[in-house]
Amino acid sequence: MNASQNLLVELFVEELPPKALKKLGDAFADVLFEQLKAQGLTAAESVLTAFASPRRLAAHVTAVTTHAADKAVSQKLMPVAVGLDASGNATPALLKKLQALGADASAVAGLKRAPDGKAEALFYDSTVKGATLAEGLQKAVLEAIAKLPIPKVMTYQLADGWSDVKFVRPAHGLVALHGSDVVAIEALGLKAGNATHGHRFEAAIDPVVLKDADSYAATLQKDGAVIASFAARKAEIVKQLAAAAAKVGGGVKAIDDDALLDEVTALVERPNVLVCEFEKEFLGVPQECLILTMKANQKYFPLLDASGKLTNKFLVVSNISPSDASAVVGGNERVVRPRLADAKFFFDQDRKKTLASRVEGLGKIVYHNKLGSQLDRMARVREIAEVIATRLNPQIATNVRLAAELAKTDLVTDMVGEFPELQGTMGRYYALNDGLSPDVADAIEDHYKPRFAGDELPRNQVGVVVALADKLETLVGMFGIGNLPTGDKDPFALRRHALGVIRMLVEKDLPIELTALIEGSIPAFLGLVSDVTTPLSDFIYDRLAGSLREQGYSAQEVDAVLALKPQRLGDVAKRLAAVRAFAALPEAPALAAANKRVGNILKKAEGTVDAAVKPELLQEAAEKSLADALKAVGPKAEAAFASGDYAASLQALAALKAPVDAFFDGVMVNAEDLALRANRLGLLATLHQAMNRVADLSKLAA
Repeated sequence: MNASQNLLVELFVEELPPKALKKLGDAFADVLFEQLKAQGLTAAESVLTAFASPRRLAAHVTAVTTHAADKAVSQKLMPVAVGLDASGNATPALLKKLQALGADASAVAGLKRAPDGKAEALFYDSTVKGATLAEGLQKAVLEAIAKLPIPKVMTYQLADGWSDVKFVRPAHGLVALHGSDVVAIEALGLKAGNATHGHRFEAAIDPVVLKDADSYAATLQKDGAVIASFAARKAEIVKQLAAAAAKVGGGVKAIDDDALLDEVTALVERPNVLVCEFEKEFLGVPQECLILTMKANQKYFPLLDASGKLTNKFLVVSNISPSDASAVVGGNERVVRPRLADAKFFFDQDRKKTLASRVEGLGKIVYHNKLGSQLDRMARVREIAEVIATRLNPQIATNVRLAAELAKTDLVTDMVGEFPELQGTMGRYYALNDGLSPDVADAIEDHYKPRFAGDELPRNQVGVVVALADKLETLVGMFGIGNLPTGDKDPFALRRHALGVIRMLVEKDLPIELTALIEGSIPAFLGLVSDVTTPLSDFIYDRLAGSLREQGYSAQEVDAVLALKPQRLGDVAKRLAAVRAFAALPEAPALAAANKRVGNILKKAEGTVDAAVKPELLQEAAEKSLADALKAVGPKAEAAFASGDYAASLQALAALKAPVDAFFDGVMVNAEDLALRANRLGLLATLHQAMNRVADLSKLAA
């Protein structure tokens, strides 16, 4: 009997690493399902459900059969010329091959001949017996375990005292149920059964015996006090956090942090959210410090008021639900108090010294063995920032210099030493404490921005300049000493820095040319690095191209615009819009093809071709017509380009289609008369120049 029933597999282990739990649970279930599917044990309608709690990885699969169907297999053996002799008898090579497949000489008569490339080959048809569920599940479980993305493997001893096993955590139980039947498999020294274990302290029954595969989640919750589903547990925590915040009142909300939510979901088996509080005196410490220590060290959810300001209450997701929770609440309040006291102490101590007095301390922090200390780096950032400020807005130069000088000084404070994530943030607080202007203080915090995709940009011009200088110093320095990204490795985040430079130039529409920006940064290195203008410029354009394609522009549109390497990156979006509008014109395909043809002709021409035309050498009507059209269209296109109206500049070119077509139909460019040839090439060079101010239109050709 080949019955189809639902399957449940659970691996019961000691507490799994919380930051990896969700990934481990998904991987275990996915690989198990794919392996069963590959062996023909699932159906088209089979559905996979993954489970993951701190002490278990499990998968439930619907419609799993006890025996996979037999499969007809046609196997290529060898060319006919090798397998059969001149008389048509089997050669020793063929007989040996058949023997390896479990067949004998009697199978020769049934072999098929079929073309295989240039020669004819012999094929052996056979039936492969389908796997049983026990065989297939054994293979699937071992494969699922082998392919787990384990952060760090443990080696532990089995109960026999002799054997060792390597796994993420010691495993103590294996469940494999097909309907209500136990499937006889083994893994990690364990034999499959139908019993698991629930909550360490609150399970009603131990062990928890499972009636069948479908009762897994419900039985674990009822008898074991465990919500086995990661998603269901996360949803329950979200619901309880909202309810607890509402109970506190005053419009407070738990901080929104999906990574923290995932980590807490991976720490508890049955969540119980409790409200705790700390002394209000700690609210005098910057809230970023308090929030960070509560989230990172204690996994608490701070409560914010309607304006986003931290309150002195926080939420704890407990793994136990006692009738009187006061001891749990009191314990968590006692635990958090020293953490907050440390933060207050660091803040109070740090404010006793000004940021300016800490500058020399940067000399003790090594930045890179080839590029010196953080003090050396600060001097370079300051010089680059001053160059940018002079070009952009000389009036902010003083504030830019001061912000660049102090931007890294919070690295030598106690608070940032304890919480490196607060670099920049604490610099702003300490700058305001020192009486510096908000522009300078904001720039100190903002010079790290944008730190990731979608992050906000610096809020003022001083911050933009210092952020640009900081990223350019990293890019020029690392390119200069050959520390370039390779494959997926980018230890100095150069791709992110390049995208940061691009975003600021584009979104702030800064009137600064990219090449000038790079060239202006190199002197700050005092000969430590070589000229990196070309490779770094290419690297930035590559990042820009990738970013634009992600935004929905076609590869042709992006290539057309970036082929000219436009220096003002703020213009790129306008150029792309103009190219898109031009490409929609009926004349566009012919003009793009003509432009490509002109480019190829000019490339093959000997010597330099000047974009100049001598009217007296124009002979054919078609070349005169093209020259006249260029004389009429060129100034219009040029004027529109100069005013920044790129769409109008390109659209003016539509009038050239007819004269260009007529020129190529009726004029021989490479005339025998050298003067005539040079003049016609000059006419094409003038056309090429006029057509490629906004973008390289040849890139639009099919």
